[in-house]
Amino acid sequence: MAEIKTERLDGYRRLIDIARDLASTLDLDILLSRIVHAAAEISGAEAASILLYDDTSRQLYFQVSTNMDDATRRGIIVPLDGSIAGWIVNNRQTVRVMNAHEDPRFFSNVEETTGLSTESLLGIPLVTKNKIVGVLEALNKHKGKFTDVDESMLLVLGAQAAVAIENARLFQQSDLISEFVHELRTPLASLSTATYLLLRPEMSQDQRDQIVNNIHNETIRLNALASSFLDLARLESGRVQFRKATFSVADLLYECKDVMSSKATEDNIQIRVESPEGLPLLEADRDKVKQVLLNLLSNAVKYNRPNGMVMLRAEASEKEISIYVQDTGLGIPDESVPHLFEKFFRVREHESRVAGTGLGLSICKQIINGHGGRIEVRSKIGVGTVFLVSLPRASKTQQRVEEVETPKQQKKKH
Repeated sequence: MAEIKTERLDGYRRLIDIARDLASTLDLDILLSRIVHAAAEISGAEAASILLYDDTSRQLYFQVSTNMDDATRRGIIVPLDGSIAGWIVNNRQTVRVMNAHEDPRFFSNVEETTGLSTESLLGIPLVTKNKIVGVLEALNKHKGKFTDVDESMLLVLGAQAAVAIENARLFQQSDLISEFVHELRTPLASLSTATYLLLRPEMSQDQRDQIVNNIHNETIRLNALASSFLDLARLESGRVQFRKATFSVADLLYECKDVMSSKATEDNIQIRVESPEGLPLLEADRDKVKQVLLNLLSNAVKYNRPNGMVMLRAEASEKEISIYVQDTGLGIPDESVPHLFEKFFRVREHESRVAGTGLGLSICKQIINGHGGRIEVRSKIGVGTVFLVSLPRASKTQQRVEEVETPKQQKKKH
């Protein structure tokens, strides 16, 4: 009995230290990682995980786990009906099971993805201000079974974790909103000036037509800014779930080329694709990777020189697949390169030439980081720019089947 009391006292002392740590962390990914490691430690479990609940879409999904790498931590959707975590969300009650496989609520798909066999499980709801944030689970007790003490400790940690998660989300959102409002001031000032001038009787019809055209362009930019802002807000708050599939990178490159071909033709820009035979399949969210490549490809076309060229190239190493987007454009000044992925940053030398929101590359970086990959850039003034996207590769390989092409098809590719 004395040993149990000492163990409980040591645990609560550890919780005090953890509480201080959580309260000082506002980076959501770092925060979640600290929570699951603390949960595994204080409950004596092999692993721990957090599933977040999106109240808007009514979806529950894995966000982080001690036994999942960065490349797989997001995107596993867990049903509200037909899973232990879903039951916890719906009922806002704790669950303790000795053998998860014998529980009719057990959802086995997660086990197949993570590779960890679940035996015993202790799950608690993460609730703050009567709002369900998600579920914290401890998996596979090292010795014996999960106890009342384990549950009590995890409930205390969960209460702290729920508050910390909401605070981190609110901080990120308020920080992003303040930047967004600041960025709105310039286009709104332009629109205000334009409408004032339209009311002036001395304006000629040509001048009015020009002002109307400016208003149209500015509203298009505002719409793009709002859409990009919402994308980035969802990515930064961890509310985007990556829906992974296994697909051909080569096919995706040609698809992106086709999407941009008309715009490239208008600007006399040639787009070429290089993809080696036997390129491994990529396991990722195809739509999100496509979004990244189209953004990079669009920039490569917009900031290119007349009669320039863009190269889309893929190659594979033992651990990753790398995609290069290289242009023969204006290049980026050295002092601007470190800031390219910052929110709302635009290269001063290019602002007057091409309209933009300054959010595209920030979104690209969030998507690639969420896949456990990386995005890099190299540039030289007057020579061009190359963006490198590297993503963890799937274990399978694909033998790309080449069909006999007509001369017209060959001409289209080149």
